[in-house]
Amino acid sequence: MLPIRWDPFHGFSQELGSMHREMDELFRRTFGLTKQVGGEGKLQLMPAINSYVKDKKFFIEAELPGVRSDDLDLSIDGDILTLHGKREAAKESKDADYFVRESHYGSFVRRLNLPDGVDSEKIQAKFDNGLLIISMPIEKKISAERKILIEGVADQKKDKKVH
Repeated sequence: MLPIRWDPFHGFSQELGSMHREMDELFRRTFGLTKQVGGEGKLQLMPAINSYVKDKKFFIEAELPGVRSDDLDLSIDGDILTLHGKREAAKESKDADYFVRESHYGSFVRRLNLPDGVDSEKIQAKFDNGLLIISMPIEKKISAERKILIEGVADQKKDKKVH
């Protein structure tokens, strides 16, 4: 019988890699950060977005702290709304020894599909104190989420919760 060498760290690197990916995902969801393609893991700003309907208007709010109004550009092509921007790096103190440096800067692009029924010809945008608010009227009712019955599938209920 051949002796088998016991390795207490066998599989540790896989577990560590898995934990690293999960932490990256947690930070991305929590802080709106994403890995920059080809950026060697450098994190960049990705604005957090809220969208909602109120008073027959469709609203989009983009949180852009530290972004100057001169560094924003908003465009629309069909039903795609595109937000371009950049955040300049804060002036770094050359003689300071940083313990933590979490500030992110650089360019970003955020594309959003507009729902059917909005009048994008009457779009309005206002930027104040790091918050961009975009609004447009709703021409027709935006469809609410609903259950669609599938022919040939048993035990379907119209009032069954959509998940």
